[in-house]
Amino acid sequence: MRYHRENSEFIKNNQFYIDHDMRYIKQVTFLGRYSIISSNRENNKIGLFQLVMLALGSLIGSGWLFGSWEAAAVAGPAAILSWVIGGLIIGIIAYNYIELGTMFPESGGMSKYAQYSHGFLANGRITSQGLLVVFAFIIIFTLLNYWSVSLLTRFTSFISIFKIGVPLLTITLLALSSFHPGNYGHSLETFMPYGSAPIFAATSVSGIIFSFNAFQTVINMGSDVKKPQKNIGRGIAISLLISAVIYILLQSVFITTISPKLLAAHGWQGLNLNSPFADLAILLGIHWLSVLLYMDAFVSPFGTGVSFVASSGRALKAMVSNNHIPKFLGKLDEKYGIPRVAMVVNALLSMVMVSIFPSWGTLASVISTATLIAYLTGPITVISLRDMAPDFKRPVKSSLLRVMAPLSFVLTSLAAYWAKWQTTVEVIGVIFLGIPFYLFYEWRSGWASTLKQLKAAAWMLVYLLFLSLISLIGSSEFNGLNWIHYPLDFVVIIIGALGFYAWGINSHIFSKYFRRAARVNDKVKMPRQ
Repeated sequence: MRYHRENSEFIKNNQFYIDHDMRYIKQVTFLGRYSIISSNRENNKIGLFQLVMLALGSLIGSGWLFGSWEAAAVAGPAAILSWVIGGLIIGIIAYNYIELGTMFPESGGMSKYAQYSHGFLANGRITSQGLLVVFAFIIIFTLLNYWSVSLLTRFTSFISIFKIGVPLLTITLLALSSFHPGNYGHSLETFMPYGSAPIFAATSVSGIIFSFNAFQTVINMGSDVKKPQKNIGRGIAISLLISAVIYILLQSVFITTISPKLLAAHGWQGLNLNSPFADLAILLGIHWLSVLLYMDAFVSPFGTGVSFVASSGRALKAMVSNNHIPKFLGKLDEKYGIPRVAMVVNALLSMVMVSIFPSWGTLASVISTATLIAYLTGPITVISLRDMAPDFKRPVKSSLLRVMAPLSFVLTSLAAYWAKWQTTVEVIGVIFLGIPFYLFYEWRSGWASTLKQLKAAAWMLVYLLFLSLISLIGSSEFNGLNWIHYPLDFVVIIIGALGFYAWGINSHIFSKYFRRAARVNDKVKMPRQ
């Protein structure tokens, strides 16, 4: 229940009140100078269990079906360390976003945070027939999100339970049916048959970072979450921990299930498996499990797709407020508060992306790298806002942030470098292609603060050029020219990252976006002590 003074927004006594953004229709009863408004908004929000299920629905997708095989082919048994490293990197990155997410519990919030402090500028290929099937699923994912949050959460909660159960069943049955711990090797050389560099490369090129990336679903659902000051952090921590344990166990089981004779004949890089875990189940005679795994190959990506449509549609809608994409994308449905236009546009963009990158491995690597580059702004923004707005409400304020933020920036930079030369430069090149669109909208707005914003974002633009250069001249292990040998290339990245981090946190600006952040933060409810 909320109390409001009578005003022109009330249509008629005992009738309806329409919220300022046309999202929620509420019953009104007048009591003298004040009115009581009963809203269905809180009932339509997502609780902690539903939030965790929604996040797991995104986190546990197709990654576990192929990731273990791809990682083992790159790094051998040491691939299990790749999952640990990938999980730790994403966990440290997420640590920065918990404070931001609770300060600004907005739908699509992750697309806005950087502008608050630095301004706006801050084989297995799919066949033609397969593309049509993918397009059909994208449409279905969009329709499941099209009507209401409650429909979304009921669907994803059911799917997520299935998606957790199948991997756990697979781990148990394969471990009981075939267990060869000797596959881990009997020395450091046999544990890391291809050296140590592939351990890091596997985190990006094998889709490991991609598999953990979906924690942002929790952040982007911001204003749809009950008690965001508590549940955003809890939702991220619980979902990442559950998914990390499952992924690491799956990798271990994959390594120990393989027949030593098969390994001796083909090696880790020569294993030819169409559906890795299902093929292993068939080899072990567990045919019903293989059928279940083929079913999961449909269900897991399906559930992930539904969750990602919910998150990405809200992120696209949130970008409208910065006046650099068309306003019609931000239109909300009057009854359900769903950004339907943004979801439709997001579906079309998804079809384009799948057409350009029809391989799971390539698409995962490209998305991982693009997302990592976006994550570079998180630690810069959260520390900048500490200095710019020490009085902002912070339901979660970490005492370790001054250490974790630069650590996150360094690890994110390394992970982007690990994606290897071609992928890193392609993604950075696409980012720079967006600059003309930015300049077009700045021209339309009369160049009001263009120079100021370019100056605030200069650290990011120069840093992307720096990463491109190091990727080119870096070690051959990461497809560079080998002018800087491994592991000295890591040292160069670390030193460069710390320098650009210092530049970034000292280049913040007070803009209209900061004032907007203040208005959002002013509505935050602090938890009771």
